[in-house]
Amino acid sequence: MNAPRRKPVPVTAPSSDDELYGITELAKEYGISLRAIRFYEDKGLLAPRRINGGRAYTRRDRVRLGLILRGKAVGMSLAEIEHILSLYGDHGEGHAQQLDYLIGRIDATMTELDTRLRHIEAMLGELGEVRSQLKKAQAAQRRLRKG
Repeated sequence: MNAPRRKPVPVTAPSSDDELYGITELAKEYGISLRAIRFYEDKGLLAPRRINGGRAYTRRDRVRLGLILRGKAVGMSLAEIEHILSLYGDHGEGHAQQLDYLIGRIDATMTELDTRLRHIEAMLGELGEVRSQLKKAQAAQRRLRKG
């Protein structure tokens, strides 16, 4: 016997602060799977409302999802992302702490990337020298074969 189909969660006008989003809508907006969103729910990073058996995400959930995805994109662990989200608090009371933490995290990431860049530049220089020496050896071998 087939289970009854769930109706899509109604979405209010975009300008409303109590705007609700369905899971499919968020998945399409962010280009991720429904499974990914459910995974973040299971980890406690998102807590949608339940309306008629369906998930209804608030504007806050939508923003949190964006932060989660941005954090993942820059290499943060879920634990770090959870820490950042928890700093904000339910009503934005931890915003200053969150900004301090993020600035520190960004500074550390920039330092790490700068170090990597210096290593890459050094490696490129060394590879260029090796390539140049190999091309000279190759040219010498060709001259010997012709001669």
